[in-house]
Amino acid sequence: MNPAAVEHGEKSVRCENRQVRKLGELASFRTGPFGSALHKSDYIIDGVPVINPMHIVDGRLVPTPDMTVTDSAARSLQDFRLAAGDVVIGRRGDMGRCALVRQQHAGWLCGTGSMIVRPQRGLESAYCQLVLSSPVVVAAIENSSVGSTMINLNQRTLAGLCIDLPPPAEQHAIAATLSDVDELLDGLGALITKKRDLKQAATQQLLTGRVRLAGHGREWKQVSLGELFTFKNGLNKAKQFFGFGTPIVNYMDVYNGPKIRASRVQGRVSLSIDEIKNFDVRRGDVLFTRTSETPEEVGLAAVMLDEPSQTVFSGFVLRARPRNDELCDEFKAYCFRSSFVRGQIISKSTYTTRALTNGRQLSAVTLPIPPKSEQAAIAAVLSSMDDELAALEFRRQKTVALKQAMMQQLLTGRIRLT
Repeated sequence: MNPAAVEHGEKSVRCENRQVRKLGELASFRTGPFGSALHKSDYIIDGVPVINPMHIVDGRLVPTPDMTVTDSAARSLQDFRLAAGDVVIGRRGDMGRCALVRQQHAGWLCGTGSMIVRPQRGLESAYCQLVLSSPVVVAAIENSSVGSTMINLNQRTLAGLCIDLPPPAEQHAIAATLSDVDELLDGLGALITKKRDLKQAATQQLLTGRVRLAGHGREWKQVSLGELFTFKNGLNKAKQFFGFGTPIVNYMDVYNGPKIRASRVQGRVSLSIDEIKNFDVRRGDVLFTRTSETPEEVGLAAVMLDEPSQTVFSGFVLRARPRNDELCDEFKAYCFRSSFVRGQIISKSTYTTRALTNGRQLSAVTLPIPPKSEQAAIAAVLSSMDDELAALEFRRQKTVALKQAMMQQLLTGRIRLT
C-alpha cells in the first residue's frame, strides 16, 4: 500500500493490524523561530547548538561550533528547544532530511529552517524518523509543492501526510533492525576513514624516501618536471562540438584520478584529423588540472594507464608528455600526490578569481625519484591499498542499497516483523 496515495478524508485503514493514519493525528509540530527572534549578538562559539537543515546529515545531528547561542538566548526561546524523542526535520532544501533527537541533544535549539515533530499516541520516535526520510513520503512532500519556486515544508503538509502505522512493538522492531544496519554502515565508514589515513601516511613516507621498502637502499635524485616532461595546454571548442565524436579527457577525469583508463573516458567532441593529432593522449601521459576554484585543487595529476585510440584532452587540462622513461607509469599515478610536490605546485600557481597553473610553473617543480625497481615496488604497495579501499567502499555502497530496500519492504508491510 502506498501511504501517500490514501485519500485525505480517510482516517484509518486496517490491514493485518497495520493502519494508515494521518501524521497530524499522531504528532504535534512546531516550526523553528522567526529569524528576527535570533539576533547576531546572541551567537557565540561553542554555546547551545542551533539545528538548521545543514546540521542534519545522514539522519544525525551534526552541529557547528560557530552556529550556537548563549544560554540566555536559548532560555528565551524555550518553546523551540529540542527534547529527547523529538524528530527534527529540515523545512527547506532537500526534503527528508531529518534526525531523531537523543538525550545528549536535549536542550539544543530548533533553527529557523527546521521543524520539530513530537510523536505521541502510539507513534514511536525512531519509526517516525524512518517514515519521514523514506522515498515515498519525500515524494509526497515534493508533490505538495508542485508549482512553487522552492519547496518549503509547513505544518499543514506534514499533518496531512498519511503513513503506514504498525503496532508499537513492530515499529520498535523495524527501527531496531534498521539501526543494526546503520551500525554496520558506521563501522564500515570508520574502517574506510582509518584505511584512508593509513594510505595518506604511507604516501607521504614512501614518496619522500622517509620510509624505504625492504631490499631498496640506493640513493634517490631530485629532478625537475621540466626535465621529465613537455607541457601542452588542452583543446578549446565551442559547446556545439561536444557530445559526439572523439573521446576527450575532461577536468573530472583528472580530478577523480590518479589513474585514467581509456575505456572510462565519457566525454566526446567533434574534431578534425589535425586537431586529433595535435591534442592526442598516449599511454604514460600525465594530465594536470589547469584551473580550479581553490588552490587545493589546482595541478592535480592523473596518468593514462593504457593506450587510448584517438583520444584528446580538454582546455581545462594540461598534458605532460614524458621526455624519457625515468618514471614507470604506475609510479606516476602517485608521485605527484605527496605534500612535498603538492606544496610546490600550489605555491607556484597564480591566483586571480581562480587558481591557475601552466607548463612553465609546473616545469620548475622538483620531484624526488627512486630507482625504477623501487618506483614499481612503491606503486604496488599504494595500489594494493587503493584496491582495499575500493572494496570497502563498494561493500558500503551495497549495504546502503540493502538498507534502502529493507526500508521499502518494512515500512510498507511487505515484510512483517513479529
